Amino acid sequence: MKLESNAVIQIQKPIDEVFEGIVNPEKMTKYFISESSGPLETGKEVIWKFPEFEDRFPITEVKIERNRSISFVWDPETIVKITLEKLPDHSTIVRVNENGKELNEENLKWALENSGGWANFLACMKAYLEYGIQLRKGAFDFMRKS
Repeated sequence: MKLESNAVIQIQKPIDEVFEGIVNPEKMTKYFISESSGPLETGKEVIWKFPEFEDRFPITEVKIERNRSISFVWDPETIVKITLEKLPDHSTIVRVNENGKELNEENLKWALENSGGWANFLACMKAYLEYGIQLRKGAFDFMRKS
């Protein structure tokens, strides 16, 4: 049995703006990462940095379907897939699924933490795209190593 982490939210913006908010590092650095070596594009590898960690994370196996889905690997055991669904009122449903880890105690903890992490990602993206608010700023400073 494979574990998976899931989160979903509705954003009151058109699908093309939501898509751009995910693939464009100028937007993503306002609510999720602090740095990116480039935009998310099919077949390209990028490096992400988060404000609360010293480590840099390679993002590989990127696959993009414009205004439909974004998938990538940042943990060799899992695949992250973000899907977008356009609604009649021009808002967008964003679903995040990360799966692939085997069921064991350590990975069960991972699944719970990542579900919360992806819910946070979606809430921060919604706040930024809808209102220009940067919820993540300073939210995880306590995690930095002194």
